[in-house]
Amino acid sequence: MTATIAALSRKEPAAPSDPDFDRRLMMAAITLGQRGLGTTAPNPSVGAIVVRDGVVVGRGSTVRGGRPHAETEALCEAGEQARGATLYVSLEPCSHFGVTPPCAKAIIDAGIGRVVSALDDPDSRVSGRGHRMLREAGIEVLTGVCADAARLSNLGHILRVTDGRPMVQLKLAETADGMAAGDVHDARLMITGQAANNRVQIMRAMADAIMTGIGTIRADDPLLTVRLPGMADHNPLRVVLDALLSISLRSRVVATAGEAPVLVFCGPSATPDAEAALISHGVQVERVDADRAGRIDLGKALAALAKRGITRVLSEGGPKVGANLIAAGLADEVAIFSSPKPFGRPGTLALTADARAILADQKHYNPAEISHAGSDTLRIWRRKF
Repeated sequence: MTATIAALSRKEPAAPSDPDFDRRLMMAAITLGQRGLGTTAPNPSVGAIVVRDGVVVGRGSTVRGGRPHAETEALCEAGEQARGATLYVSLEPCSHFGVTPPCAKAIIDAGIGRVVSALDDPDSRVSGRGHRMLREAGIEVLTGVCADAARLSNLGHILRVTDGRPMVQLKLAETADGMAAGDVHDARLMITGQAANNRVQIMRAMADAIMTGIGTIRADDPLLTVRLPGMADHNPLRVVLDALLSISLRSRVVATAGEAPVLVFCGPSATPDAEAALISHGVQVERVDADRAGRIDLGKALAALAKRGITRVLSEGGPKVGANLIAAGLADEVAIFSSPKPFGRPGTLALTADARAILADQKHYNPAEISHAGSDTLRIWRRKF
């Protein structure tokens, strides 16, 4: 009865739908949702826009921590102007009762006349039910608008609920002749300039976790925090792959475990004493299976992160971890920053020949973007699904 009354009280949209207008507003909603990437896990970061008579009257994105959801934020801003309006949303509105009531019910109660949605939510608690609730309440529902862009934006959430792992973005830096580091006894190689380094900080801020291997910890002693103005309190989980728990207690990630969270994955052979020492320094330790080479099984580590609610991982693990992620089909996006300057002598290759061959094979990856960050070039490949 309530749904019928709400449907009768809806004002019809003032003009027929305009596919180009729908696409432009949907892209705006997707972009709005992207602002929350890295802050909303385990929930997806969604964007929503309410439009009445061609004018935006409400905007919303998923709030830090995962709730309130984007739709309720946009409806709250629109107020009474939501009645008879069109709602653009980058992911299907939820239909289940959780910590908060379902967004589909809020949309119905607000008197929205039309919903434009980018794609179905594969979460089994939703999976088409949200769209069905809206249609049954008499709301016009259009789906699939800008679906590819929305899928890319929500890939972390999608993979977590369908594949049981987070989305992985692999970041590497190389000289013009393909080197990521010098020889064993060389000082740390500073490859990229400040503009590229700033871009990496943005990548970190949009991730739920930053992952690296013990080799990178030993060689570079990175801090793995977000160093952007105004984001001192936003640091993703720092993850170290260390099969034998050989990480130094004086490394910067361990020394700052009280300031930003650290998780070390170890294998079955790691000693209890080493584990206890790390825990006493505020580090979380989790044991996972090792692969045949004695390294951390990347698939098992990623599955463990998904169980912790992680949806997006930025891998800064260096050449070995990078090559292994690509070989295993676990690197969903590969971002390589290339300096215009060659190293000019033997060093450590940023990627093996086998890994580069996989990247170049369009059965596995598509080249997606070429851009510039100062004098450096950024090339991005995306895995084919």
